[in-house]
Amino acid sequence: MKLTTKLAKIKLDNPTILASGVLGVTAAALNRASKSGAGAVTTKSIGPQRREGHDNPVVVELDCGLLNAVGLSCPGPEESLRELTKAVKSIDKPVIASFYGKSILEFGHMAEFISKAKPDFIEANISCPNVGEFGLPFGCSAKTAGKITKAVKNSTDIPLIVKLTPNVVDIRAIAIEVEKNGADVICAINTVGPGMKIDVTSGYPILSNKTGGLSGECIKPIAVRCVYEISESVDIPVIGVGGVSSGIDAVEMLMAGAAAVGVGTAVWHHGVDVFQKITGELMDFMSENNYSSLDEIIGRSHG
Repeated sequence: MKLTTKLAKIKLDNPTILASGVLGVTAAALNRASKSGAGAVTTKSIGPQRREGHDNPVVVELDCGLLNAVGLSCPGPEESLRELTKAVKSIDKPVIASFYGKSILEFGHMAEFISKAKPDFIEANISCPNVGEFGLPFGCSAKTAGKITKAVKNSTDIPLIVKLTPNVVDIRAIAIEVEKNGADVICAINTVGPGMKIDVTSGYPILSNKTGGLSGECIKPIAVRCVYEISESVDIPVIGVGGVSSGIDAVEMLMAGAAAVGVGTAVWHHGVDVFQKITGELMDFMSENNYSSLDEIIGRSHG
């Protein structure tokens, strides 16, 4: 029984990927996820300047997931690069370096900068929904998403993942545009929203930013639909992210067309052992239903 899968010719031992933003940018944190069974690991998004992010509280736990407005907090770029280099050298799984910029030009500069660490992939986060000074996420415009993709591809030879927002009218059009401009893989989706939770005792929003991105099991149906639509529209692989916390969740995402699945909020709720849980349940499902490889599952819902 084979759990291996491929993204842009790079093999993963299993389809689970630590999603960006969960365990930070330190090599030690990423190593924990790798040793706990993740097929690949993604750094928290690295930016062009040190950012403190929003004041606490930045996370609210819900019955069905999380609301977060961390605000793209990150160390300075040089410190981030040092930790990324350590991770690449010490982790025996593919390392994905997530990054962002405040302009199309800056995305290109950041891609060139983090490529010095030689990660297996770079992931352009064009879809963060909770940093007000950036305005709307770049991923809301197919034209802009395409321009960022092209700028990044012109700055590096490292395989490029583009992370898309679900908060758009037609995610297929954006996926087509980033593929046309050179994306090697699409990651879908980032958080949904923004959403809000109010403390009824005080009468005020709980998050310091008032609103935040919604993640966890409640967004899985949206993520599955986005992955389904994207995989029907492009030929490049898709990483499905959103509400995956079990082997059955992973199967659903794979059947929608994903070649791999990102795991984020489930790490918050269950710890890094969740990767072994998901892959174990996935193997059980395959055995019970006579699947010998993921290739027989990926895209099955498309007929």
